[in-house]
Amino acid sequence: MLDRPTTKDQWIARARATTPDGRAFINGAYVNAKSGKTFDKISSADGSVAGQVADCDAADIDLAVSAAKTAFEDGRWRDKPATEKKRVLLRFAELIKQHTDEIAIRETLDVGKVISNSISIDVPYCYVCLQYYAELADKMYDEIAPMSPNDLVQIRKEPLGVIGAIVPWNYPLIISAWKLGPALLAGNSVVLKPAEQSPFASLYLGGLAREAGIPDGVLNIVPGFGEKTGKPLALHMDVDMVTFTGSTEVGKLMMRYAADSNIKRVALELGGKSAQIVMPDADLDAAAEAIAWSIYYNQGQTCHAGSRVLAHRSIRKQLIEKIIKVTAAQIPQGHSFDPAAQMGAMVEQKHMERVLEYIAVGQKEGASLALGGKQIMQNTGGFYVEPTIFDEVKPDMRIAQEEIFGPVLAVIPFDTEEEAVRIANGTVFGLGGSVWTSDMNVAHRVSGAIRAGTVWVNCYDKSSPVTPFGGFKQSGFGRDRSPHAVDKYMDYKTIWTVYK
Repeated sequence: MLDRPTTKDQWIARARATTPDGRAFINGAYVNAKSGKTFDKISSADGSVAGQVADCDAADIDLAVSAAKTAFEDGRWRDKPATEKKRVLLRFAELIKQHTDEIAIRETLDVGKVISNSISIDVPYCYVCLQYYAELADKMYDEIAPMSPNDLVQIRKEPLGVIGAIVPWNYPLIISAWKLGPALLAGNSVVLKPAEQSPFASLYLGGLAREAGIPDGVLNIVPGFGEKTGKPLALHMDVDMVTFTGSTEVGKLMMRYAADSNIKRVALELGGKSAQIVMPDADLDAAAEAIAWSIYYNQGQTCHAGSRVLAHRSIRKQLIEKIIKVTAAQIPQGHSFDPAAQMGAMVEQKHMERVLEYIAVGQKEGASLALGGKQIMQNTGGFYVEPTIFDEVKPDMRIAQEEIFGPVLAVIPFDTEEEAVRIANGTVFGLGGSVWTSDMNVAHRVSGAIRAGTVWVNCYDKSSPVTPFGGFKQSGFGRDRSPHAVDKYMDYKTIWTVYK
């Protein structure tokens, strides 16, 4: 293993010396798209071409699904003893850990997140999640129903078959692990479709899975664009379930594709517009720090980013001043391969332009720009937007209702607890939220009233594989993480035997 770089220039040199394999991983081998077509993957950090990616389509999906179905039906993975699944998955996790730097470089090339976060958060969370599910393998039991002595009624959990897993570009490693861990633990075969913006880190996992001992055909990874690759996967008649993380708009398409094909299972983790309610008795220093990190970490490209702050009118100005100070002191923005930076580039030019359009919309709607609002570091060739805060935001403004998916914070004043809850619940989303208060009666009331899959009290974005993650309303249904995630990749079978 090469020594880890310590400076920006060393990391850039290491990245430029890296040649990511952009071919599909099907039936245990890296292969070109059947059409032979490729597309350029552009580095978010500097706008350069990071590598070539197989431009896969329905023909490649057919190959991958066929390989997955064959592997499932002959039981090469499904029928392995639980202890063997555990051993292989633990080996897979260990190999990811051993190749942290190689994977982290690909993650930063893919997404533009700073290299320090790819190394310390994204790659470790990927292998820790897989370790967690590996350890569950020999700790799961079927059930016996309470019947008469002459009736033996077994309730068994059985894998569904072929899982189509479609993951987004903002956390390709982490969210891939959320899907692969429970799906493989359950005994399924998987066709993983990474976003076209972020293929390299996910594709690297294929070779490590093969080295770990996951049989050919059990894990297949097919890159490509949504319309050409994701749609045929979701429509495929031999895919038994699609698990999708991404936008609400595309999530609705997944449900249509399921209905138009074989009524396959669907699990959706979709958009968010999470509200952080800050009461007048809150610890404002702690709230400001958590709020700043919740919106500027990963450049705000997080589904549950705390993008709305509902601040009591009496402390709103003071809170905004503290958020600005935390941002300046703790979240320096810089080149994605600068280890000193804590905020890097947006994923691509198109998305950067979308975020800048929302900033223009906020100004046009009459919100007050309290911080940022511009593209910066144009000389790098990358796609950088500075931390942005809007004050005096009204609940019905587009910047308060729509998912911007960038480093843009909307601050909305309120006067009463009831008003705060009403505003918090006043969007189509329900992924996350928080309440900041020193009064635990208020904390319990408000956290119970917020309609969201996760509500934090006096903290934000605490996360663990042992807790379920997902949303209410148009933020989707089904849960990633925790033992509860395994259930959606399995079905119940009742076997009723009568003894005479």
